Amino acid sequence: MTIEQYQETYIQQVFANRIGGANYGKDTNIYKFEKIKRAKAAAKLAHPEIELIDMGVGEPDEMADPAIVAKLAEEAGKPENRGYADNGIREFQAAAANYLRDVFGVEGINGETDVLHSIGTKPALAMLPSCFINPGDVTIMTVPGYPVLGTHTKYLGGEVFTVQLTKENNFLPNLDGIPADICKRAKLLYLNYPNNPTGAAATVEFFEKVVAWAKKHEVIVVHDAPYSALTYDGVKPLSFLSVPGAKDVGVELHSLSKSYNMTGWRIGFIAGNPLIVKAFGDVKDNSDSGQFIAIQKAAVYGLEHPEITEAIAEKYSRRHNLLVAALNEIGFHAEKPKGSFFLYIEAPKSVVGGPEFATGEQFSQYLIREKLISTVPWDDAGRFIRFSVTFQANGVEEEKRVIAELKRRLTDVQFVF
Repeated sequence: MTIEQYQETYIQQVFANRIGGANYGKDTNIYKFEKIKRAKAAAKLAHPEIELIDMGVGEPDEMADPAIVAKLAEEAGKPENRGYADNGIREFQAAAANYLRDVFGVEGINGETDVLHSIGTKPALAMLPSCFINPGDVTIMTVPGYPVLGTHTKYLGGEVFTVQLTKENNFLPNLDGIPADICKRAKLLYLNYPNNPTGAAATVEFFEKVVAWAKKHEVIVVHDAPYSALTYDGVKPLSFLSVPGAKDVGVELHSLSKSYNMTGWRIGFIAGNPLIVKAFGDVKDNSDSGQFIAIQKAAVYGLEHPEITEAIAEKYSRRHNLLVAALNEIGFHAEKPKGSFFLYIEAPKSVVGGPEFATGEQFSQYLIREKLISTVPWDDAGRFIRFSVTFQANGVEEEKRVIAELKRRLTDVQFVF
C-alpha cells in the first residue's frame, strides 16, 4: 500500500494528538528546510553548469581530527568496549569536568555527580522536559532558536512562551519583559550562546542576571552551548557554569559536533546541578543504552586536546572575515559574530528594477533560484537570513575563490536596504 492508502485504514485514527492525531501526515504546509531543498534542486536542474554555493549548511565541512579517528579505531578493536555503555564511563565524565575547568575556568564540577554523557545534545534537550514538565507548566524559549526543548514540553502537555531576540537588545532575551504569570508557571528557561542563528555571544553580566532571575522565580536554566568554544578575535570561551550561582539553578549542554567536527559521532554531555543531572540520568536510562564506549574514549582524547578546537575556530574566523568584508562591500550591514560559524544579517528590501522582499524567506529563495547561493531564512524576529562559514572549500585559496565568486554574483544587481 501507499501512504495515501494506509491513511484510509484504522492506523490513521490512532496517532497521538501530539503529532497530529487523525490528521497526521495530511498537513500540506511545506516547511522551511524542505523549501530550501526543493529550491536548490530546481536551481541545479535549471543551471547544471553553475556551481551552487551552499552557505546554509549547519555542520562542519571537514572530518574529525586524524588523532581522534585513530583513537576510535584503536578503541573499537578492544573487546572490553563492545557492550552497553548505559549512562557512560567515568573516564569521559572526568575528561568533561577537566575540559570545563581548563577551557572555561569552571571550578567545582565533580565528574562523578555533576556530568553525564549524551548521544549528542539533541536527545538531552528532548529528555529534560520529562524531568520537570507537567501539564500546564511553561518552558520559556528564545526565537529565533532551536525548538526541541519546546517540542517535548508540548508533547507532555506543557506550554511554550517565546521571547524574541532582537538586534536592538544584542540578541539577548529581555527577561524583565516576561509576564509575571508566565514566570510563576515556568519550569525551564532555554538559552543558547553563542547563538544559533544570530551568532550573538552572552556576557558575564547577562549570565549573572540570568542566575538572579532564575533564583527569584525558581526556574531551571538549560544553557545549550555547542558553539561555546568557537570564539574569535581574543574573545575567551564563556560557560554559564563559570558564573557564581549558576550550578545552583541549572545545567549546561556541550557537544563535540561543532567544536571537534564530530557531528555524526553523536557525543556530548550535560553538566551542572547534580540533582538535575541525576534526574536526567534516570530518564536517559529509560531512553537509550548509551553511546558506543569507543566513541566516548575517542571523545576523551578530543577533550584533552582543546587545541584541536582552537585550530577549527581559527579557520572559521578567517572565513568570517572574508564573508563579512565581501557582503559589506556590496552594501549589506554585516558584523562578524563573536562566536559560532553563523553570520546573521538583515535581508534587503528589494532589488532595483526587480523583486521586493517582504520576508527573509523571499530573499533566501531569490538567492537560491537566481544566484545559486543557498542560505537559511529566519523571520521569527525580523527579516533575516543566516549564512554559514562551513561551506565546502579546501584551503585558504579555495576559500578566497568561493567568496570572490559569491561577491561577483551579487554585484550584478543593486540591492535596496
